[in-house]
Amino acid sequence: MYQSKKPYVYGTGRRKSSVARVRVYENGTGSIIINGREIDDYFGLDTLKLITRQPLNLTGLIGKVDVVATVAGGGVTGQAGALRHGISRALLELNPELRPALKQAGYLTRDPRMKERKKYGLKAARRAPQFSKR
Repeated sequence: MYQSKKPYVYGTGRRKSSVARVRVYENGTGSIIINGREIDDYFGLDTLKLITRQPLNLTGLIGKVDVVATVAGGGVTGQAGALRHGISRALLELNPELRPALKQAGYLTRDPRMKERKKYGLKAARRAPQFSKR
């Protein structure tokens, strides 16, 4: 448990090239702030908001904790996945008894899928140049 003005727990989440640094404050109102903006302002799609709130819904802490996160890198879907991973890890620090439920749902597992690197002689990772007939 870290201490600033209020005590909080910390969790780091990663997905693709996104990294989320998440702080979870106990006895909160249920607000989720990402990069200084409310979740409704930050994510336009409802599915991304749903992904971010999944660990809180599963553990029943949706209106009981405040989440403050900093997210960098990647796209919006990767950032939502990184937030889900970070929130899950922080909740685990808060209460270790939540581990079986979070593990069962797959929220504690770091998704290892990454973008495949570009190869020489090709236009992308696997995309070959097109040759026209003569």
